[in-house]
Amino acid sequence: MKSDNIFSILYPNIEGATYKQLSPTSCHDLGLDTICKKLTNDPKEQNMIMGVISNMTSNPDVAAYRQKVFVDIKNQPKLREELTELFDKVEFIRNFGIKNKEIENKIGLWHLMHRLDELKDYIKCVEDMRNCLAKAELKSDGLIGFRDYVNALYEDALFEQMKKDIKGINTDANSIQSITVGINVNSRLEAISMGLISVNDKPFKKSSIVSNFADTLSSKDKIHEGTEWDGDMHYQQVAKPDSNLAEELLSFQAALNPFQEASARQGTLAKVAEGDGLGSSTFYLENLLNKLMGSLVKKLREVLTKYSNIAVVNISRLIPEFVYYFRLVEFVEKCEKDGFPFCEAAIINSGDTTMRARDFYNLKLAVSLKNSEELVPNDLDFDPKHTVYILTGANRGGKTTVTQAVGLLYAFAQGGSFVPARSFEYKPVDAIYTHFPADEDKTIDYGRLGEECVRFKELYAASTKDSLLLLNESFATTSFEEGYYIARDSVKAILKKQTRTIYNTHMHNLAMDLSDGASSLIVKADGGKRSFKVEVAPPEGNSYAKDIAEKYGVTYEMLTGE
Repeated sequence: MKSDNIFSILYPNIEGATYKQLSPTSCHDLGLDTICKKLTNDPKEQNMIMGVISNMTSNPDVAAYRQKVFVDIKNQPKLREELTELFDKVEFIRNFGIKNKEIENKIGLWHLMHRLDELKDYIKCVEDMRNCLAKAELKSDGLIGFRDYVNALYEDALFEQMKKDIKGINTDANSIQSITVGINVNSRLEAISMGLISVNDKPFKKSSIVSNFADTLSSKDKIHEGTEWDGDMHYQQVAKPDSNLAEELLSFQAALNPFQEASARQGTLAKVAEGDGLGSSTFYLENLLNKLMGSLVKKLREVLTKYSNIAVVNISRLIPEFVYYFRLVEFVEKCEKDGFPFCEAAIINSGDTTMRARDFYNLKLAVSLKNSEELVPNDLDFDPKHTVYILTGANRGGKTTVTQAVGLLYAFAQGGSFVPARSFEYKPVDAIYTHFPADEDKTIDYGRLGEECVRFKELYAASTKDSLLLLNESFATTSFEEGYYIARDSVKAILKKQTRTIYNTHMHNLAMDLSDGASSLIVKADGGKRSFKVEVAPPEGNSYAKDIAEKYGVTYEMLTGE
């Protein structure tokens, strides 16, 4: 899924970085879908964030690059505010351009001029962006690179030429106040052609020298010699401010030839749009100008075509990447305000330890709690002696919660975000594979145990020593003997790959029968109560059958209510 952007603050151009997309099942098992809905109410943003955070690479430089961008954005709230406002403006320009792209070759002069006004707005956005980035104290390669990218865009010769082109063709539609039109007539004073003389930035003022055009023509010395303007022409108003321009133009032609029949007069005029008042007048005038100013309209279209990609593609393509960071930062800040601790993850570059987490907690659970005091934090390491954890404990004691929490630590750390822990050091994983109980409708073909076996075989084949494998009650849907046999061989195969794994299960015997690299992890019982705290220790020997009975409500006490 690596972006093909010219520049990216999410996907740096790092040689050897390859990405794997987590399956929708794994995303759901981890609770990423639930958390993304807490990040934003916009479904498009939810999908975009999910797409990024579930697209993983074990390359540590990518994770470090993202984490530093996140820190910069979190530490620069003013920059975040200014960029959000500017991105909104750029998106407005982009959306308007896409909406009107299909009719661009058919639209008239006024619309084209307003489109060029939008390009001027885009230039202003880039200039403002350049200024706010120059003021910010940036430390990340990502945002420093973005600042350099904006500067290069601004200083590019095409960008400067865009400004000159826009200025050269006078894009401000409001500056056009009048138009001088010339009408050629024949010997019978019938209009035979019309042409544009000039576009003016000042309106004509009504002249008081003559009262009407017919009177002006009655004297030969009033007829102007030649077609060169000597600057001594007077303005004779034809259309009244609130009249129908089409009718006034017909009246104007009648003044040229009082003896011409009405039907013949209509044949010499361009067809005027039907309608009433100034609405049809405006439509008529725009059609007239589009014909008379064909060369200018063509020039405007050429400029729009030439620079549309600059306005739409360059910066607008990066906006979703910034939105990704903005939503994560806003979410973390809200959680911190509510008392939930977060930290910047640290990448382990050497040694055999692949994870060291202190006081971590389940982020999906946290967003459903009323206050942070309900959290139970835990510690956990991955190293050569602790590659695979067999997690056992009482039913509803927090085994699934802990398993899911570890996966979320990796997903958010590699996504660049702060993570829910007091401290978290890790080596990035190339993917997270989950093996949680499947829905009933997915087990029809093979049966539940058969479906679990097929799915585990696929996950095992895809996993590497750089993966994270999370198993939740795998192979517990059959008899203890059958389930134990399959689970034991599966753990041995995982140890051979040295894949980081947490396998939570009721099979306490599995935790007793350990090979090198596998460790027993238990949810501690505190005076018979569930503490939700885990520690590396031998299984406490709670009966597997008792836990299953409690899970499905078939103990004597639960059945009888005694």
